[in-house]
Amino acid sequence: MAERGEVKKVTPPTHLEGEITLPGDKSISHRAVIFNGLASGQAEVSNFAPGRDCLSTVNCLRNMGVKIQRKGTPPSSHLLISGTSGEFQEAQNVLNAGNSATTMRLLAGLLSGQPVLSIITGDSSLCSRPMGRLVEPLHLMGARIWGRSNNSLAPLVIKGGPLQGIDFELNVPSAQVKSAILLAGLQARGETILHQRALSRDHSERFLQQMGAMITTQGKSISLSPLSHPLTPLDLKIPGDISSAAYFMVAGAIHPHARITLRNCGTNPTRTGIIDALEAMGARIKRENERIEGNEPLADISVETSELKGIDIGGDAIPLLIDEIPALAVAGCMARGKTTIRDAGELRVKESDRIANISLELTRMGAEIEELPDGMIIHGGKLLTGTEVESHGDHRIAMSLAIAGLVARGETIISQAGVVEISYPSFWQSLHSISHRERTASYAGKGA
Repeated sequence: MAERGEVKKVTPPTHLEGEITLPGDKSISHRAVIFNGLASGQAEVSNFAPGRDCLSTVNCLRNMGVKIQRKGTPPSSHLLISGTSGEFQEAQNVLNAGNSATTMRLLAGLLSGQPVLSIITGDSSLCSRPMGRLVEPLHLMGARIWGRSNNSLAPLVIKGGPLQGIDFELNVPSAQVKSAILLAGLQARGETILHQRALSRDHSERFLQQMGAMITTQGKSISLSPLSHPLTPLDLKIPGDISSAAYFMVAGAIHPHARITLRNCGTNPTRTGIIDALEAMGARIKRENERIEGNEPLADISVETSELKGIDIGGDAIPLLIDEIPALAVAGCMARGKTTIRDAGELRVKESDRIANISLELTRMGAEIEELPDGMIIHGGKLLTGTEVESHGDHRIAMSLAIAGLVARGETIISQAGVVEISYPSFWQSLHSISHRERTASYAGKGA
C-alpha cells in the first residue's frame, strides 16, 4: 500500500492515448453499503470504490453489526451486504471515519435514531471540518449529539433515541448534510421536508426511491415519510466515478496530442458540472453508449486535444462540480483568456483549503492566479514549468497537480502523492497506462 508521504515525479509524455476503466463512484459506494445496511435481506454490490474513504464506511458499519463480505479475492470490488432491518448494534469502541466526511456525517444521521451510544472520530483533517451544519438540524429533530467547540467539530458523541421530522431549509448545498437528515428522517415520527437553495448530488434520493421509501421530490424540495417497513435490499453495479474521470477529461483537453476514452462513467445530472464547464471552454467531449443501471445514468466518455477558452462559473453550477474545481483550475491555466470561479467558498473547508492550495501550487509552476475569498481568477495561457509541489495531504490537489505536470516543461515532483489512495488508489497506474513517449523519454515515479 502506498504511503501518503510518497513522492511522484511526472514528466510530459509525447501522447496521451488509451482507455481507462474508472473506479466505482465514491459517493454512490458509501450510500450503497449504508442503505443496504439498513435493509432487510442481502444485496450484491459490484465495482465498489476501492479508496480508503469507502473502506472507513465499511469498517464502521461492520462495527455496528452489518455483515459485509468481499466476494472473491482482493482486490475484488464485489461486496455481499446483509442488512440489519434497521436495528444496529452498539459499537464496542469508537467509530473511526478516517479522512471521510461522508462517513462521519451520514452515520451521524443514521445513529441519531438508534437506541445506542456512539462516538465517531477521524483524522486531524476530518476533525477540523465543520460539523455544526449537521448538528443543528439533527438537534431540531431531537437528536442528542455533541461535539467539540460548541458542537461544531468532531469527535461527535451521539446518544440515539426518538426523533421528530422537520421542515428545514439547507443553507449549504451539501449532499452529505442532506443525506444525514434523510437517514434520520427515516427513523423519525412525522414527515421530513427539506428545501435546497441549490441542487446537490441526489444519489441518496435515488437509493430511497429504489428501495421502497416514501420519498418525493418537487423542484428543489424533498419530502420523506418515516419507514413503515424495512428497506428492500438493492443489487447494483456502481458506475465509474466522474470525479476521478475529471482529471483525465482535463488531461485529454489540454495535452497537445491526446485521445482518451473513459469507460462506464456515471453521468448523473447532479454530477456532470465538470463536463458542462469543459464543454463551455471548448473541450471536445463525446458521450457514447448512454444507459441506465441501478437508477443511475452512465456512458462512455471520450475527450481529445482541444483549444480551450476562459469562462466565468459560479452560482448554482458550483455544487455540481465542487470536487472537480482543482482539476478545472488546471484547465483554466491552459485556456486562452481569463477563467473566474466564484461562490465556491465551500472549498476552504474540504480536506484542505483547496482554493489556497491549488492557487499556491499552480502559481509555483508559473500560473497567474488571483485568489478570491470564494474562488479564484485564472489568467490562462502561461507556460507551466515543472518544479517541486505539495499535495497538502489532499488527494484532489495531488491528482490535479499530476495533470498539470503532463503539460509542464520539465519535471514536476509531487510530495505526499500517496494520498490519492483516499479516493483513487490506481490513479498513478491509470496515468501511466495512457502516457506514451518516445524512447528517449521516461515516466519517473516511485511505484509507477
